[in-house]
Amino acid sequence: MYAERGEKVGQFEYKNWYFSGKPIQTDRDWNKTRLLGQEKLSSVALLKLEWIIFYYSLGHGDATSTAKQFGITRQTFHKWLRRFKEQDLKGLELKSRAPFKTRKRDISLLQRIRVKKLRTKYPRYGKMKLVSIYKQEYLEVISSWKIQKIIEEDRLYFNSILQQKHWRRRLRSIKKQKITKLIKEKKVNFLWHVDTVILTLSSGGYRYLITAIDEVSKLAYARLYSTHSSRNAKDFLERLVYVTDQKIINLHTDNGSEFQKEFEEACRYLSINQWYSRPHTPKDNAVLERFNRTIQEEFVEMTEADPLFITDFNNALTDWLIEYNFHRPHQTLDYKSPLVYLDSYYQTKVSPMYSSLTSS
Repeated sequence: MYAERGEKVGQFEYKNWYFSGKPIQTDRDWNKTRLLGQEKLSSVALLKLEWIIFYYSLGHGDATSTAKQFGITRQTFHKWLRRFKEQDLKGLELKSRAPFKTRKRDISLLQRIRVKKLRTKYPRYGKMKLVSIYKQEYLEVISSWKIQKIIEEDRLYFNSILQQKHWRRRLRSIKKQKITKLIKEKKVNFLWHVDTVILTLSSGGYRYLITAIDEVSKLAYARLYSTHSSRNAKDFLERLVYVTDQKIINLHTDNGSEFQKEFEEACRYLSINQWYSRPHTPKDNAVLERFNRTIQEEFVEMTEADPLFITDFNNALTDWLIEYNFHRPHQTLDYKSPLVYLDSYYQTKVSPMYSSLTSS
């Protein structure tokens, strides 16, 4: 229907007659429209309102120029123009595509009671066995899907199995020495922190940068690997021990899988005490977290070496580590480099972190 002069349609009062089937409003009307839309519409719908305003003002009723202006197709614009004409502002909001009628689980109370009874009687039986027993006892067919949903919703699991899993996790947690229990000493090599930084490749996939830093001297070491297996973590540990001249006393890691199995075995073989962070507590490893940020900002994001090529990346990383340990001033070391600090600490100019060791 066309609107007569002064007649209100939706929220708007049309001041002019329709021209060529297209309504024309004054600038003042569109300003009111925009203000009203800002009160009632979402940001997505407001963008569509700007399409409509442009079409009736600067676009002079030209759908092609309007679509070009906003980088959309003419079909898309006509769709929302039609909805605006039919429903006013509310037509610009996205409609839910969820079906009006959704399928409900057709599980009766009697079926729930029967399945719960069978599950209690046969706690180790799976759903397919319960389907067969249900048919034998109640002369009725029930699907395995229904039995599965009843077990999930009523949590009809075998409690002793869950209890055993809980206690296994509990025992593992008790065995691990938490870093908060360690009485720290201000000695070089008394405590080294180790962690893994995951790098995402531009071509897809990941690389794993294992990092380490000494609590006192801030001496740091890092190396890139293709996987985060405990074998690679063991390889990193052996290199780190070589770099530090086998002087590491305590080692601190998080609870990652790479720091278990072969890595733990290597710690025991090397007589290094292993300490763990509390779960989900990054502040337990604050010193290394800061180094991880530094190595990403000052090396990973700045280097031309692609982590896809591990050897080239590690060679470039070695050069950066030499710069980091020999020359980069550290605020916590009174703006000395780690090597300068070590020289004063040992009262000698011989240091375990010279270039040939770093590149090993």
